[in-house]
Amino acid sequence: GISPWQGLLGNSCPPRKRPLRTFFGVAGKKDATAADPEQSAAGEVTGAPRLKTANKMVPSSSVPASGPTQGLSTRPCGLRDTLVKSLLKQKESSYTHLQNFRFFVGTYNVNGQSPRGSLRPWLSQDGEPPDIYCVGFQELDLSKEAFFFNDTPKEEEWFKAVTESLHPGAKYAKGNKGGVAIRFQFHNSTVCVVNAHLAAHPEEYERRNQEVRDICARMQFHPLEPGCPLLAIKEHDVVLWLGDLNYRLEEQDMERVKKLIQTQDFQALHQHDQLKIQREAKLVFEGFQEGEISFQPTYKYNPGSDDWDDSAECRVPAWCDRILWSGKTVSLLSYQSHMALKNSDHKPVSAIFDVGVKVVDKKSYCKAFEGIVRSLDKMENASIPSVTLSKREFLFKDVKYLQLQVESFTISNGPVPCQFEFISKPNEDAYCKPWLIAKPSKGFLMPDSEVVIALELCVNKSTATALNSGEEKLEDILVLHLDRGKDYFLSVSGNYLPSCFGCPIQTLCYMKEPIREMLPEAIRELTLMPLLTDDAFWEEKPLDVPKELWMMVDLLCRSACHQEGLFQQPGLRPEFEQIRDWLDTGTLDVLGPVASNHSVAEALLLFLESLPEPVVCYKSYRSSLECANSYEMSSQVRQALREGQD
Repeated sequence: GISPWQGLLGNSCPPRKRPLRTFFGVAGKKDATAADPEQSAAGEVTGAPRLKTANKMVPSSSVPASGPTQGLSTRPCGLRDTLVKSLLKQKESSYTHLQNFRFFVGTYNVNGQSPRGSLRPWLSQDGEPPDIYCVGFQELDLSKEAFFFNDTPKEEEWFKAVTESLHPGAKYAKGNKGGVAIRFQFHNSTVCVVNAHLAAHPEEYERRNQEVRDICARMQFHPLEPGCPLLAIKEHDVVLWLGDLNYRLEEQDMERVKKLIQTQDFQALHQHDQLKIQREAKLVFEGFQEGEISFQPTYKYNPGSDDWDDSAECRVPAWCDRILWSGKTVSLLSYQSHMALKNSDHKPVSAIFDVGVKVVDKKSYCKAFEGIVRSLDKMENASIPSVTLSKREFLFKDVKYLQLQVESFTISNGPVPCQFEFISKPNEDAYCKPWLIAKPSKGFLMPDSEVVIALELCVNKSTATALNSGEEKLEDILVLHLDRGKDYFLSVSGNYLPSCFGCPIQTLCYMKEPIREMLPEAIRELTLMPLLTDDAFWEEKPLDVPKELWMMVDLLCRSACHQEGLFQQPGLRPEFEQIRDWLDTGTLDVLGPVASNHSVAEALLLFLESLPEPVVCYKSYRSSLECANSYEMSSQVRQALREGQD
């Protein structure tokens, strides 16, 4: 869905209402040479410690890099270094072999409770200690302080409880990560661990599907090597996805569900599992696998017992807590819940995997490296790189507010390796206008290879006002530069459909007709009209409130006035687009039926966020703050706002 948080957090995932924590440990019982810690684009995701041998507890950020198998050099890459790295990647099978390492993956929704007793029945149930622990928690702290300040004393409580309950057969270096994902390099294999807490309630399975797609699309990691493109979740050898995924049972009859649980007919009950149904329809987690479920549902229990929920809500049991994986070298050894832990309304779940990790043979690696260097020395030449572009002109038709349009083209390389990058034109800071982005914007091409470039166009609050008024147009020239080669010029153009989103409130008050029915000259004149203009400036008396704002507020007052959490849950993108089109075209005098009040509420927030000047204009903003503690002075400011005076 579209979230009002999106503009604040850039390319990150929407914030959850409840803190998530991921604890990470690497064992010292084998040669556990680990991992390159890397961050997401949002700066809130970090990786595992980089270790040679873990023989004591250390903070994850303080472990130095060492060892011959930690990957290639992390110094800035020139063309030759990039080519060597690419050729080494192609020959990886000649200098690596697969070695199995034991991974323990666990998830636990603790419902805001503090730990009571040992976690060993969950974390140390096997005789053989794992090489790596990946443990994720949800609802660590439900207090408002934890939500606003992203800090909680319970984090240390649970970290201590985990530390004391790890398998006694090995020592572990540990790290505590407060994000939603961790990526690391283990020997020559890359691993990504995702800890997710998805939307609640049985009817919200489509929203859960959408949240998984959003996480995969928005979560990106900064590689350690400068100049390398961001990495997505699925661009790893192994992905482990755990958490309170909140998928419920389609079967809603409580007695029938309890009877199937009592007879341990989990296979019959699993046929009604929403996650199974959605995965089989290829609507979510495509490419992922999950083990056979042979344990009873993990939710919802009376805290402190194994009794099913007998509260007023009386939730139907469900397998909310799940662990999935993707990767060709992953073998599941066990998948189970742990009934011994009773302090939450969830039961923890664990999975143990054997993961085939690519371990580097030093001699074979040196042989491959030397062979590549010799071959590059022989092919040294002064050839200028040259590419062919499948398309150089791009037309985006009928662009709408916050509706992404994508045009693609292919760069086909010749016989010489090359680096390409979109560069800024003279006297410009960026390579493109703010409503456009190229993905990827730079990269490296092997000889006779090709890459597909996506040009993504999206008009948001920062660009809509100028496009509405006609001050700016959807026109740009992109310059594609080849290192040691020539430049290529690409023409981008399009037409933008004016929208009430991004228009000043004063402008909308003077618009009696839907904005799409108005002439461009009239829209421009109204948009550029000075604030607090006398009514005589325009022939007709303006509306007291913009009709678009009135319709959204009116609908919410009539149908959602007492709805809890109205502005906390995001709406659905298709519904927002429908609401936007209704407002811009005036196809209905009032908003038609929409599936969710949350979508109307979010459209209202996005509308207010898109205003070039807020409802309380900048001139009056400071005086409004200064008078906030005085009823009499606040009344005077309010009256001045009504009269349009300073």
